Amino acid sequence: MMDDTDDSSPSTTPIPADDPRRNLVVARPDTDESLPHVGVVGDTYTILLSGDDTAGRYCLIDMHLPLEGGPPPHRHDFEETFTVLQGEIELTFRGGKVVARTGETVNIPANAPHQFKNVSAGPARLLCICSPAGQEDFFLALGQRGETRTTPPPPLDEAARAALIARTLELAPRYRSELLLP
Repeated sequence: MMDDTDDSSPSTTPIPADDPRRNLVVARPDTDESLPHVGVVGDTYTILLSGDDTAGRYCLIDMHLPLEGGPPPHRHDFEETFTVLQGEIELTFRGGKVVARTGETVNIPANAPHQFKNVSAGPARLLCICSPAGQEDFFLALGQRGETRTTPPPPLDEAARAALIARTLELAPRYRSELLLP
């Protein structure tokens, strides 16, 4: 006998009407001069789609990581998915390590401690989706604007590095993130 309260069936709620206020967005990271390229922790992140483009559902970031590039240990309350377009990335997830190679995709659940770094012989490139959107705003508030998708941010001396860490610790809670320093 079929139970009418079974929640495993698809919803019968009608699909909402099209919203004509939303537009098609095409991102061309190598040629579109309006896309922001942001230097963060030695990497360059290009914001392809912001929350403004997706009604807050997600953001899409093109990440260029130099050798050994990547952020320190952190966590946040949103999903983060990477597709490796070039190179190899070592991910540390809840203390365990895994390598993701070109063509592979990894999802990091919300709230889980993690970090990633480029372990390739050269630069690595990732597409990163954060859902819901908001991480792009953190990068824009924290990082330095760059000229192109592959322009590295200027190197930081010890004082500038300490200032960046202090600024990160100050801003992170506003963007639902936490830096996990030893």
